[in-house]
Amino acid sequence: MSRPLTLRAKLTLAVAALLAAVTLALGFFTHALMSRTFLRQTDEQLQQAVSRAEHYRGTASAARATTPPDPLDAPGQGPGALNALVHGSDVRSAHVLDRRTGERTSLTAEDREVLQEVKAGRPPETVRLAAGEYRVRAVDLGSGQTLVTGLPLSAAEDALDSLSLIVVGVGATAAGAAALVGMLVIRRELAPLERVAGVAGEASRLPLEAGEVRLAARVADRDARPGTEVGEVGHALNQLLDSVEGALEARQASETKVRRFVADASHELRNPLAAIRGYSDLLGATEHFSEDGLRSLGRLQAQSQRMGGLVEDLLLLARLDEGRTPTMADVDLTRLVLETANDFRVSAPDHEWRLELGDEPVSVRGDERQLHQVLTNLLSNARKHTDAGTRITAGARLSGDGRWALLSVEDNGQGIAPELQSRVFERFARADAARSGSDGTTGLGLSIVQAIARAHGGGVRVESAPGRTLFEVRLPVRS
Repeated sequence: MSRPLTLRAKLTLAVAALLAAVTLALGFFTHALMSRTFLRQTDEQLQQAVSRAEHYRGTASAARATTPPDPLDAPGQGPGALNALVHGSDVRSAHVLDRRTGERTSLTAEDREVLQEVKAGRPPETVRLAAGEYRVRAVDLGSGQTLVTGLPLSAAEDALDSLSLIVVGVGATAAGAAALVGMLVIRRELAPLERVAGVAGEASRLPLEAGEVRLAARVADRDARPGTEVGEVGHALNQLLDSVEGALEARQASETKVRRFVADASHELRNPLAAIRGYSDLLGATEHFSEDGLRSLGRLQAQSQRMGGLVEDLLLLARLDEGRTPTMADVDLTRLVLETANDFRVSAPDHEWRLELGDEPVSVRGDERQLHQVLTNLLSNARKHTDAGTRITAGARLSGDGRWALLSVEDNGQGIAPELQSRVFERFARADAARSGSDGTTGLGLSIVQAIARAHGGGVRVESAPGRTLFEVRLPVRS
């Protein structure tokens, strides 16, 4: 697809085209006016030539009635002049004076036929002869004779051709000069608009979706003065940036409060939950309960453990949201995938577990504990939301360009509903409606995966359709 023209180019072309059109229009009207002027002058000269030829014809008849004289012998007949005597269908003395030598030249048979069609009493008319276009007129001499006199239009045509060349040359030169000067002027006048566009582009490239963002870019005062078109745009853009910055600050303040609350609440809940688990374990070890009591105590222990896991997940998310940098060290992803998948093969034998590992180990710089949690969450998610017998494949490999390590978990289960795929990484999002399973989930596992991947400078994506669901974590390879 061709690149669209810029406003500068459009304005330059418009100025050049307008000037060229005006020049051509003036040239057209000048050409038409000069053509009429030359034609009128030629007709006046033709009338004089007719009078000379007719007068000379009359004088010659008085002197020599038997042999009519040639009208071209009349005094004042210039080069290119044409005269012919027409008697019925007979054309006599049909000659033209050569424009260069002045010698008398006979007309061709075709020219004689053309002159026979010229009738006396008509106004001057234009005919095309072998020697070029002529302006001719006929007068009746009596006795069935007609005198046809003509003058060439070549001089007028040459002058009009020269005028056309001058108009085209001047028009082209003027259009080129207008384009050059217009481009310089337009470039200077549009410079403020380009500066405003630069500010808008700089603001558009800022990551506004999350985190604390400062919109430092503003249109300079000289480009934001109301009263001009560019000034109005610059002023409006500054107001928009002020409003957006205020909204971002309010959003960031609200998110900070929520994160602080979640972190504080999660931290404060750890001790009571630890106490609940401790006392429940103590009661189970020292006291004797009925069957119903033991069942209730077991439920209490299970729910306290589940709540403890939820608190730990919330605390981890809160710390990641605060931008805490993971503890970096060399991590062998190949070994991590192998060991974690073997653990799941033992704990969930009702699923089919496979590995896809390359010949060479894949290593990254990262927090091994957090990356282990990423893999654990993905494998646990695949196990919980698929039926027994589902094939789950864990893998680690390098991208084609060798810049990224790709950690993947794939299964051939029922898949995730399309409407859930866009929000599968949201906190407390659950896919139970799309993928069967009986284990309870908090909806934080995939959110933690995404947060850890981003904290390591990477990301995570999902592809899902019936029969294939793929989660792929991308991590930068250590240098």
